[in-house]
Amino acid sequence: MIALKNILVATDFGAASDAALRYGRELASRFGATLHVLHVTENVSISSIGADGFVAIAPQQLQDEFEDTARVRLMEALTDSDRSGPVTRPVVITASSPAPVIIDYAKRHDIDVVVIGTHGRGGFERFLMGSVAERVVRTAPCPVLTVRDREREFVRPDTLVAFARAGAVRYA
Repeated sequence: MIALKNILVATDFGAASDAALRYGRELASRFGATLHVLHVTENVSISSIGADGFVAIAPQQLQDEFEDTARVRLMEALTDSDRSGPVTRPVVITASSPAPVIIDYAKRHDIDVVVIGTHGRGGFERFLMGSVAERVVRTAPCPVLTVRDREREFVRPDTLVAFARAGAVRYA
């Protein structure tokens, strides 16, 4: 039997990440697991210094704004209207590259499965932009479920279970 106690959803707030969050919530609810939702903000102190060495805005102020915005967006994405969702731990971490942070978090928190959205880019486009999901799949210490935003939804009540609950199906 599969026992999931800790599920990690990595999000960049895109459509594929929204789909991954739906999958992660459903898995956490079904298994009674804790849902960790991680967003990695860009480290602007590394990317905001120009060739001349000057920065228009103080890097720490800009970094604080990025992190605050990420926390607000994360809380909005995790708010249940009826508060019936699984136990959830929202996490915002700052780094220059998200994949190593996701892997490290999974190792440090005994994550049983990582759920991550993928844009499904291929070939030259993936070469230019990279693929966080691909790097996580290759190096994660646990199984990784990749979810595309255009994928069919499996997060729905099973027809037989729904009928059984409604009393429409009786078993001898």
